[in-house]
Amino acid sequence: MAKKKNTRKRNKAAGNASTKDATPTSAATKAGPKEISLDSTKDTASQTSVSKTGSNDRTKPTGLDVNWSILSQDEQALAEILLKAGQAHLFDEWDAPGTNDELKHAFFAHVERLHRTYPFPGGLLAYIERARRLLAGSAAGANSLDDWVPTVPEGEVLKPGSEEFSNWEAVGEAELSATAFVLVAGGLGERLGYSGIKVALPTEMTTETSYLEFYCNYLVALGMMKGKGKVPPLAIMVSDDTHDRTLAVLQANDFFGFPRDQLTLMKQEKVPALMDNNARIARPSRGTKGVDDVRYAIDCKPHGHGDVHSLLHSTGLARRWEEDGLKWVVFFQDTNALAFFPLAAALAVSARRDLAVNSLAIPRVPKQAIGAITRLTRTSGTETQVMIVNVEYNQLDPLLRAAGSGEGDTADPATGHSPYPGNINQLIFALTPYVATLEKTHGVMAEFVNPKYADGARTVFKKPTRLECMMQDFPKVLGPEAKVGFTSLPAWFSFSPVKNNIADAAKALESGTPPGGAATGEADQYFAYAEQLRLLGCRVMQAPTEGYAGVSVSLGPRVVIAPSIALTYHDLRAIFVHPEKVSIDAAATLVIRGTGKVEVDSITLEGALILSVGQGTTVVLKDLTLKNKGHIVRPLSGKEESDEVSRMRGYRLVKMEELRIQAPPNAGRLFLTAQGTLTHEKDLSAKGSAATQSYAATTAATPAAAVTEARDGQKHPASQDPSHAADATQGSGEGNEAKEAPSGSQTFFSRIFSCFRK
Repeated sequence: MAKKKNTRKRNKAAGNASTKDATPTSAATKAGPKEISLDSTKDTASQTSVSKTGSNDRTKPTGLDVNWSILSQDEQALAEILLKAGQAHLFDEWDAPGTNDELKHAFFAHVERLHRTYPFPGGLLAYIERARRLLAGSAAGANSLDDWVPTVPEGEVLKPGSEEFSNWEAVGEAELSATAFVLVAGGLGERLGYSGIKVALPTEMTTETSYLEFYCNYLVALGMMKGKGKVPPLAIMVSDDTHDRTLAVLQANDFFGFPRDQLTLMKQEKVPALMDNNARIARPSRGTKGVDDVRYAIDCKPHGHGDVHSLLHSTGLARRWEEDGLKWVVFFQDTNALAFFPLAAALAVSARRDLAVNSLAIPRVPKQAIGAITRLTRTSGTETQVMIVNVEYNQLDPLLRAAGSGEGDTADPATGHSPYPGNINQLIFALTPYVATLEKTHGVMAEFVNPKYADGARTVFKKPTRLECMMQDFPKVLGPEAKVGFTSLPAWFSFSPVKNNIADAAKALESGTPPGGAATGEADQYFAYAEQLRLLGCRVMQAPTEGYAGVSVSLGPRVVIAPSIALTYHDLRAIFVHPEKVSIDAAATLVIRGTGKVEVDSITLEGALILSVGQGTTVVLKDLTLKNKGHIVRPLSGKEESDEVSRMRGYRLVKMEELRIQAPPNAGRLFLTAQGTLTHEKDLSAKGSAATQSYAATTAATPAAAVTEARDGQKHPASQDPSHAADATQGSGEGNEAKEAPSGSQTFFSRIFSCFRK
């Protein structure tokens, strides 16, 4: 290993060696969103400062002793803290002064940051002390819930499509504009086989809209459609691993149209990893990326998404939102494209039931590996405590058995589900009690430890562990007067996370649990739209289930309706005015997007229709029968080279042929009729069928490859994989390749557009 020579003595303040991730600002600039990190805004009254005694009375290991003279006073004080915490091993194998001195100073800069940013008072000393206590309990098999008795909580169970659901949703629409949003997005896509950040993954391959774009689009649409033009604020919790990449994605896409003064990036800090029950801090493994020399490094891990509360307190965001008149804050996860479908109805439940915390939930299969919303009661003398909280699945069964339920976590015979609803980590908090509790607690959540032991004696870890905290534990710090409840909806309508690579998804499916892969996330998004159309009364077929690398999904019909067209089920009802006249084939693709309005009167779709409508324009789909080759799903072969996004799905989507309509803004009321003809309302009444037949003939002769336009404004062929177009067509039974468009196709569309402008 190459050694670095340096004899320069570090300046006095070790803290000056650490560059803050961001400086809090009171107003956004054109350069980007507000960026705030825990270390730059921390309430210093709650943190122990570094002592500057520089004392030399504690026995020092040789590696530290020989280097003592090159350390600043602050660095010496940090060394004393580490020694007091029993971390002398971190100085083993340190070089003599003059060798790798820069790495030694960088080590203390890192220690200073870890000490300063730990949310609990006391910094690293408190962290190590708490870790030893929790690790001792874990080794002894202690359960923090041993003296609590579980019972089934009270909550609302809603059925999408029912009259009751529609009533809840109508009430909740008025609450949407009084809501702030927090995206917990600290993760990379490595577990999925993706080299980027998870929020940059496409939710589905028909439009290739990323999760981050989808969330931004929803909130912008919410502001325009329900908020009188004011987009609600969004805070995104990021990490060291994801901060720069998240900002880069936003900047490269002009923030997806999201107003920058309403967007804040909050960076979560990490905590030291621990290698044994004595809470000794671990070093990174040799060869760890970005580590010059593991002898001068500390292995760190995320502290858990519970830190989001500390960040919202320390940044002042929660207080600011309340002062701005907002009533609610919604927390949601990074890769669940169904997250917003139940939102309006759930907000209505919070408002009507006066809930301080409302956990969104799904029906849960007994022993399913998701937490359960549970009512816990504990009696001590004359005092009784009650709380409604998430209980992890591996704690619920033994807790029920200990309370006298001999069979533990079992199904209700009437429903086939556990009576304890499944927690999906989507939370609605009332802002006023939330802010008041943050003031008292600084947003600090109770910690836990979950080491993976390599021996029966529980003394050896398989890999380093750390203390963690969870955002859904917030009800534990609420006062007894706070009302806590849940809103349960079917999983198809609210929950399909993408968290597993394709191999792990296949294993999960084989074991009888939801796969949680990219293929199921995409299929469930299509299904959620299609099922809502069925509930309205549309005739929507469903494609058969097919297997892709061991994961079985139904990928049709591919229905995608942008938030700017419909935010709620109620909005869909207003669009599909005659659902009994709507027929969508199992292999069809229907995409409706834009900022205008759409009325679906009557349509038979056996192919692909991509409709975009400009602001100030209404497009009516009337008497439309569309048949084309559409899109097909092509399984990947074992030896085939493919991109990451396709590999994590096990297939690629080949766009053989599609009718793509771009209705310009401020064009009034337009009709899409017959075989895909756009006709102005006044032309329809004046010209009748002659105009329709003329346009239809030209459209039918125009393959979609000529008219497809990518979001960057450049023309691209509709097929994503031209080299496989012939094979894909034969596989679908069509027998022909997608033909190249005639040169006059763009002239045809220009002619239509000019007609609209008249």
